[in-house]
Amino acid sequence: MLLRFRLNGRPVEVETPPGRRLLDLLRQDLGLIGTKEGCGEGECGACTVVVDGKPRLSCLTLAIQVEGKDVLTVEGLAQGGKNHPLQEAFIEAAGVQCGFCTPGLLMAAYALLLHRPNPTKEEVREWLSGNLCRCTGYEQIVEAVMQAAQKFKGIGGGRA
Repeated sequence: MLLRFRLNGRPVEVETPPGRRLLDLLRQDLGLIGTKEGCGEGECGACTVVVDGKPRLSCLTLAIQVEGKDVLTVEGLAQGGKNHPLQEAFIEAAGVQCGFCTPGLLMAAYALLLHRPNPTKEEVREWLSGNLCRCTGYEQIVEAVMQAAQKFKGIGGGRA
């Protein structure tokens, strides 16, 4: 079947079988390997992408479910060869260690900042609770999101 959607701001048309997972479509068919497969069961959050402004686990999402929708992956955050302010905040706050979970955390944080431009630390923890990281104690990650929220205020009135 022919699938049409917007990916990282650009229209995409791709042939895909009906039961294909979005994760496999992104990684194998479209070459976007930033989205990671951790558990394949929706438990770890490594595969998180943003669909129409909401975080989605791409390992549990069928590709057909994004027909006509906007999909944003970690590759779509950086623009013009420059890191997104959220990515910069993760680097500055040492919220990145091994990096395997980072794409999913970034995408969950991005979705949070779309909906809550000025989140509390508790809201950050709640929105990121579905993303597992084995390298950090999460404090640096929470701090990175809080820093990014402050940066967004200066670059667009709170829009991620």
